[in-house]
Amino acid sequence: MNLVSVNIGLPREVTWRGSHTNTAIYKQPVGGRVALRKLNLDGDRQADLTVHGGEYKAVYCYPLVHYDYWRRELPGQELPMGVFGENFTTDGLLEDTVHLGDRLSIGSAEVLVTQPRLPCYKLGVRFQSDDMVKRFFASRRTGFYLAVGREGEVGAGDEIKVIARDPSGVPVSEITRLYAEKRYGDSDVTSVRRALRVAALPESWKEYFRERLEKMNV
Repeated sequence: MNLVSVNIGLPREVTWRGSHTNTAIYKQPVGGRVALRKLNLDGDRQADLTVHGGEYKAVYCYPLVHYDYWRRELPGQELPMGVFGENFTTDGLLEDTVHLGDRLSIGSAEVLVTQPRLPCYKLGVRFQSDDMVKRFFASRRTGFYLAVGREGEVGAGDEIKVIARDPSGVPVSEITRLYAEKRYGDSDVTSVRRALRVAALPESWKEYFRERLEKMNV
């Protein structure tokens, strides 16, 4: 498993459907070593801190293999590294093999898997497409977020190692499925309960799942 590309970007104002919006989804690959801090990479920022960034979303990862899928889905569309707004384009990490609470070493830093991405309208702005958000989520190729457990330096080509796993860890893909699932069966309830025991899962996600269980009188 390795880090293919490190991508950073600062907020910029863009126009979409006649409205101005501030977004930092436009990321560009950067060479050399980059300092990874508690809240983001040096040279990287988020525009709307109410929904982006913060301790549990310090870094956004997107698997390289998904680019092949999108090249088929978006023929003629230019897809440089970082086009999905990711900070890390990675090889060997997938949503169904990465678990909540996984602790990873990358370069001299350590990070923690926290949650899948739920795309917002700015992905549509990036691709100049009204249906891109819906298509992205429906594909289940969401990528995932990391918290920074130990600050350090990272760079393209760095090996990524899993150094610890949460005993209650649930695959990122399972969290996305449970978020979208209309009804829960017994196995779903079991998975939700496991996820609620993972310290790395943000409280906002836990509140969502607790409410789902309460509505079921579980």
